[in-house]
Amino acid sequence: MNFYKILLITLCFVCFAQANETSTIQKDSIKTPDFILVFTKTEGYRHKSIEKGVHTLRQLGRRNGFIVLQTETSEDFNTENLRNYQLVIFLSTTQDVLNDKQQRAFEAYIKNGGSYMGIHAATDTEYDWFWYGKLVGGYFESHPNNPNVLSAKIDVVTKDHPSTAHLGDTWQRKDEWYNFKNLNPDVNVLLNLDEKSYQGGTNGANHPIAWYHTYDGGRAFYTGGGHTNESFDEPDFRQHLLGGILWCLGR
Repeated sequence: MNFYKILLITLCFVCFAQANETSTIQKDSIKTPDFILVFTKTEGYRHKSIEKGVHTLRQLGRRNGFIVLQTETSEDFNTENLRNYQLVIFLSTTQDVLNDKQQRAFEAYIKNGGSYMGIHAATDTEYDWFWYGKLVGGYFESHPNNPNVLSAKIDVVTKDHPSTAHLGDTWQRKDEWYNFKNLNPDVNVLLNLDEKSYQGGTNGANHPIAWYHTYDGGRAFYTGGGHTNESFDEPDFRQHLLGGILWCLGR
């Protein structure tokens, strides 16, 4: 099914949903919704939370004037299709998910002002694609074991960003905490893990877990949360995701 058939079906659904929900944005924003492509292809470990994440993003979209379409088809990364979207989200993608031609199309999309958002395992993706490593901001190296999911304290480094404006000085939450390698020093750190608050951290005092930056003509945002289904039920984490999306959309 091509984009325009999907668009027609989705618009009908969105109009019905908006008629039955209380919107949190102005009415004039609803008339021209943004379109977001959520990419969920995996060639390595597949997170069970992907489907819950897609559901949450669609809920946020219905309430905030953007339309979310999901794909696991790499062929959707072509110039003609990508120009339909204001934002592309890599939701816990893993390993090599795009070929060289598809990579070039996505690079062109960002260079032409497109936006990217990575959630959780987006950093466990495309290790041999240098450009992507700079875009996402770093690569997964390891995580705690036995158990992987732990409660940790997060220091809120930047408070004047829509993804963190609702948080206090610290944020205590449970998730699977990644250790990173090849961190891009040019990103703006939003949240930093306090490794003294849990076991298994290897980045030391400089352990960012969410960040944003402009890169090669476009916007990029990453958050390391989202390993568990429960993450997507947390009001603060949902607001964190929404703020990241709104920043990527330039709102």
